[in-house]
Amino acid sequence: MKNFYIRRMLRIFPLYYLVAIIGMVYYHIILPNMGFDFQSNYNLIEGVILLFTFFPNVFAALRPGGILEMLWSIGVEEQFYLLVAPLILVVPQKYIKAFLFIFSFLFIGLYFAPALSFLSKYQMMFFYFSFTGWCSLLRIKDSKYNSFICVVSSILLLIYFTTDIFINNMSDLQYHIFGMILFGVFLIFFTHKLIRFFENKRLIHLGKISYGIYMYHAIVMQPVGFILLKIVSKYKLCDPVIIISSFLSVILITILISHLSYQYFEKRFLVLKNKYRAASR
Repeated sequence: MKNFYIRRMLRIFPLYYLVAIIGMVYYHIILPNMGFDFQSNYNLIEGVILLFTFFPNVFAALRPGGILEMLWSIGVEEQFYLLVAPLILVVPQKYIKAFLFIFSFLFIGLYFAPALSFLSKYQMMFFYFSFTGWCSLLRIKDSKYNSFICVVSSILLLIYFTTDIFINNMSDLQYHIFGMILFGVFLIFFTHKLIRFFENKRLIHLGKISYGIYMYHAIVMQPVGFILLKIVSKYKLCDPVIIISSFLSVILITILISHLSYQYFEKRFLVLKNKYRAASR
């Protein structure tokens, strides 16, 4: 378990703390010096403590600004590891699948319990991790139904992310149960089918730098937004041009920065993971 935690720390901590520092400097030093009156409704020391002890989901509830708010999910991930890894260590191996399955549905019930409202307030959605973990342990045999399930789950996932159909026609509890099952089923059947298109080297590299893409995109949006505001006020661009140029600029710059970060910053820590992986074996 120690080696597992060290490997997770080497992957998550360096970039997390870098973005946390950038976010705090941006909102408390850069914006005020640029003449923007950014109002923070939290104590600075309290904010630093919550960020640096991996409670960004608690910090996000105070609305500290987009760069810092989007760190919430990284905190939930770390909290899940701290809670579940020790439990899995004491559960007999033959019961781990049953434990993850029961934990998922038990925790989603606790998540919506009025007496434990802090779980939903701070978005501690551990059940997504545990259910997908359960799915990853399933032995999927080759079947004529696999392709069908893969296609159906892919279509449902596309509808899930591009429309409001599910969220508007389900209660919060139903919506999260549906999402939890959909994500787990999609991932296990999608990866089992090994679609060749996604084995492309460029897409594999995007997967490697995807953590950076998530972490840097909110930072990139800031200067792109400032530049576009200046251009729009000067040249009176139409809405489609603004939308397309802003989307493309953010995506391309984020990918470039994430690539450079992976090559020259994150890799310095990732190479150390092999030492602790070998120790575990």
